[in-house]
Amino acid sequence: MADSFAPQPRHHDDLPPFLSDPGRNSPLPRQPENPLKPFFPGQPKSLSGIALRAFCLGIAFAISIVGIVSVLLLTDSPIWRVPFFLLALSTFHFLEFWTTAERNTIVAGIDSFLLTANWPSYAIAHSTAFIECTIVSVFFPGRHWAPFGSGQVLLFIGLFMVLVGQAVRSMAMLHAGASFNHQIQTRRAQSHVLVTSGIYGWIRHPSYFGFFYWGLGTQLVLGNVLCFAAYSAVLYKFFQDRIRHEEGKLIEFFGDDYVNYKKRVGTLIPFIR
Repeated sequence: MADSFAPQPRHHDDLPPFLSDPGRNSPLPRQPENPLKPFFPGQPKSLSGIALRAFCLGIAFAISIVGIVSVLLLTDSPIWRVPFFLLALSTFHFLEFWTTAERNTIVAGIDSFLLTANWPSYAIAHSTAFIECTIVSVFFPGRHWAPFGSGQVLLFIGLFMVLVGQAVRSMAMLHAGASFNHQIQTRRAQSHVLVTSGIYGWIRHPSYFGFFYWGLGTQLVLGNVLCFAAYSAVLYKFFQDRIRHEEGKLIEFFGDDYVNYKKRVGTLIPFIR
């Protein structure tokens, strides 16, 4: 869901609520704020801030590609998994902004990259994944962690989960348009509609489905036993609580229409109906 864009009149920080005219008894109207202010440096929609983040993500993407290709061509080390995770992350965060800017342009801003979402737990989780993969790849490159020698099978399953998870999440955001928002909305706006077509006709909360399997898929590719277990528990608990809270609001907004939709379409996330 997304809140409608209804800009409220604001005022320059260096001006009082009104300017008094010493020669008259009534106050003069306050001067309107520059409508371009949100796009200035340091503001929520700062163009320089958006450009800098997009540039850094592009650099990370390029470094990842070079790292993966170099390791695979020159060595037999599993350390290529580390730049792969950086590749997946840089792609994910770029697409979070791009899909928002493409279909929900009015709310797109620096936060749309989700680089600091759920801080600091999000950063800690991914940093731990990098550390586990690096330690194992450097010090235990021949480790056989998968049961029954299924390491290669799980690797390809993980790659498939990453690709499908990313594709489903991006498709969901593009299809929902202004009805999608990174924050749960507490008030229904005129732009809010109940989306049940397209990918939403197959999966309830497809953006959550996408991130759930994207996250688990990355850990399968990395071969992270500890982080896979931790990601599974944390992601399940997070989406269980978020879906319960969000659906309470959706029922409040759409009533029986959402109740019937919920009965008809599942989440396809284990144990979350």
